[in-house]
Formats: sequence, structure tokens, C-alpha cells
Amino acid sequence: MSDSVLKDVIQQKYGEAARRAAAGEEKGGCCGTGCGCADPITSDLYGAGETSALPAEAVAASLGCGNPTALIDLHEGDTVLDLGSGGGIDVLLSARRVGPRGKVYGLDMTDDMLALARANQQKAGATNVEFLKGEIEQIPLPADSVDVIISNCVINLSSDKGRVLREAFRVLRPGGRFAVSDVVVRGDVPEAVRRSVELWVGCVAGALQESEYRALLTQAGFEDVDVEAWRVYDVNDAREFLTSAGIDVDEVAPHVEGKFASAFVRARKGDRSEHP
Repeated sequence: MSDSVLKDVIQQKYGEAARRAAAGEEKGGCCGTGCGCADPITSDLYGAGETSALPAEAVAASLGCGNPTALIDLHEGDTVLDLGSGGGIDVLLSARRVGPRGKVYGLDMTDDMLALARANQQKAGATNVEFLKGEIEQIPLPADSVDVIISNCVINLSSDKGRVLREAFRVLRPGGRFAVSDVVVRGDVPEAVRRSVELWVGCVAGALQESEYRALLTQAGFEDVDVEAWRVYDVNDAREFLTSAGIDVDEVAPHVEGKFASAFVRARKGDRSEHP
């Protein structure tokens, strides 16, 4: 699939999800394909205390695989960037924590998601938030401009993850922190099966091996890199989807079980004083 076609598919799928959320409809599995994958991946990521004060549409549009705002201490006055901010749930949660002296940017390339996020911002009364249109491979912010980068199951969608991570490094200030949730692959999986499971997990996902993620972050310049798998997917959760794709689940289960997971990915941009 070419890069332009991939982006068109992503915009279509997530645009549909935004329109459903704006209309008050329930989240659909796999960005609206109806495969029923949402529960084991997207359920129970946020506590009621976190979401109770948020617009219902922001919660309904959440299609992530983790809670990046729980990964890291945000400080009063921090500037935060959410890569692929969707309906704005993680932006709005971060905005509370950085306070009026802080700033939170949400970056998304899908018009319907941006419209929904801005509507949610108004409903929440968040004045320290700005949603930007753009691609995570070309972040429309200057170098050394943010303290923290978060993201929720979005980087796996990019066809050029190395470029995404280099851009993240560029816009972070020295000492800045990278804390994202994403899907990872743990070990070798037959290619046809891997692709089907990735489709189940995230519509058009291209999840990295844990070792690949660490290597790309290090190559981009990051330090203190850590990839921690925390929710491992059960092959039986994907049984219906894989069977419909013509795959014998019982035959492939030994090759798949325990190999796909939601992970916390953390890293740091070194201080300039450490790298003269």
C-alpha cells in the first residue's frame, strides 16, 4: 500500500469514527469495521475520575491502546504535544495538569477529528489548548519548542516511523520527554498472520518489533529508551476476525499467542550540556 493510499485509508476510517462520536453513537471495533476488536484493546484505559468531567464525545472518540497521560508526570507550565490527537481526550487531560501557564497542542491530519476536538475543547472550556492540522512526519512546530510528547496508538499507523521519531526529537527541548502508548510485536510472527492481526488491532496498523522501536528511538537521538509491554492480546480475542480472513486460528495460535501487545514507550532528549 502506497503512503498516499495509506493516509487516505486512515483519514477515512478515523473520519468515520469522529462523525459517529459527534452523533453520539457507540465506538465501533477497528475504527468502524465492526470486527468487535475495541473491547480487549481500548477498554478500561481511563479511570472514571479522569473522564467524568470531559465531554462525552471526547471519550467516545477515544480509539487508543493506552493512557499516555498516566505514563509521565506533567508539571505546571509544561508545553505538551499529542501526536495524532483524535477527539482530544489526552489533550484535555493534559491541559488540566499543566495549568493555565502551560500549553497543550494536539496534532491531527483528519478534518472531522479536528472539528470534533475543537468542539470538545469549547465544551471543556480549555483555554490552554490548540489543535493543529498536520502530519506526524512533519510536525508544524519549531525545534526545541515542547517539553513533553505524548501519543496514543498512532505512531504504528505511519509508514515512516523513523521520520516521526526524528521529528519528535527535533521539537522537544533539551531534557524533553517522550511518553507514548503504542502497539508492538514481540518476537517473530508469520507475515500473513502478522498482517491480519495488525489489521485486527488497528485497521491499517504496522506495529514495530519491540527491538525495532528501541533502535529507531536511539537512532533519532533519544536516551533512556524503555519499551514496556503491559497488555498482551489473546489470540481468542481475534478469533472471529482471523477466521473471516481465512486463517485457521488453532493452527496459528502457537505462532501468535503473546506476540502482540499494547506498550508504554518512554525516552528522553538529552540536555545540551551532556552533548556539547
